[in-house]
Amino acid sequence: MTEREKMIAGEFYVPSDPELLEARMRARRLCKQYNQSEADDWEGRDALIRQLFGSAGKEPYLEADFRCDYGANIHVGDYFYANFNCVILDCAPVTIGNNCMLAPMVGIYTATHPLDAKQRSSGKEYAKAITIGDDVWIGAQSVINPGVTIGNRVVVASGSVVTRDVPDDVVVAGNPAMILRHL
Repeated sequence: MTEREKMIAGEFYVPSDPELLEARMRARRLCKQYNQSEADDWEGRDALIRQLFGSAGKEPYLEADFRCDYGANIHVGDYFYANFNCVILDCAPVTIGNNCMLAPMVGIYTATHPLDAKQRSSGKEYAKAITIGDDVWIGAQSVINPGVTIGNRVVVASGSVVTRDVPDDVVVAGNPAMILRHL
């Protein structure tokens, strides 16, 4: 397996692999172009998102500054919106459904590292996919941790750290995020 294939599969991989380095540099170039584009250049911005992301539905929109690792592992549905300063570390697939909104400074992180210090110092890392359902609103400065699945019609309150799966139709809040109420 290539290092990229290992990364996508959730196995330990070497992030300094030349293929992965080039893919990250490509994403950085596209993010820079996007972030420096005019906010009302709808067609140009849409084209850049479609170059950067693995797939995108109708009318995706990102406010500047947007950052990601690869972009190619991000898949968003129709009417996806990310507010200012969103970061998606997409070492593993990040799949986001239709009608989802991310408030300012949301972080979605698939990348993770071994708990064992000796393994961690080897330079290898791994990633766990994140899935977010339809009609989800993630509040400002929330963090979605590796391997989490968020159901449909969920609200994640501002400042939450989501460390485990979230069922459909709930509001979660806190660190770690817990169910506050059912919708």
